[in-house]
Amino acid sequence: MDLNLFVFSLSASEPPALPPLRALWFDAKGDWNAAHKCVDDKSDPQSMWVHAYLHRKEGDVSNAGYWYRRAGREPQKGPLDQEWREIAEALLSQAAP
Repeated sequence: MDLNLFVFSLSASEPPALPPLRALWFDAKGDWNAAHKCVDDKSDPQSMWVHAYLHRKEGDVSNAGYWYRRAGREPQKGPLDQEWREIAEALLSQAAP
């Protein structure tokens, strides 16, 4: 799946199975709480990156910084939609066969 197909999937009733992608899917549909539940208890770097993004979006910069560090990433300061796309592209490239 590429980014265009993933964005197209937002019109579907079911999100993808991979937790960090599920989180981005719910976030894009405006459901921060469902997105957060997808990654809240995950300890893989991809989920922690999404977790950081979600807390940054929420406005909790301190908590976001904690999750960026856990994910091994620098805290982002650019537009949220740009980071969303960057994460989605990275996750989709890792999920490709």
